[in-house]
Amino acid sequence: MNWRFILYAFLIYLLYRLIFNFIIPVFKTTKQVKKQFREMHNRMEEQMNQSSFTKAAEDKQADDIKKTSAKEQGGDYIDYEEVK
Repeated sequence: MNWRFILYAFLIYLLYRLIFNFIIPVFKTTKQVKKQFREMHNRMEEQMNQSSFTKAAEDKQADDIKKTSAKEQGGDYIDYEEVK
């Protein structure tokens, strides 16, 4: 009877240690890492949106400059555009 009680107490203690020293910290760390990845992903999307907006504005400005320079030159001149 006493050995069973000691065995059960020891198993409960091991289970307690497993839960509070391994499972809960792993769960918290996983949750934190997921949150950080989500935030990083959102920041990357935001930067992509900003860069595409500024790129579109720069492209529009470059097109306007090309149009005005072509008008000033006159004639049958065709702008050369390098293809990458």
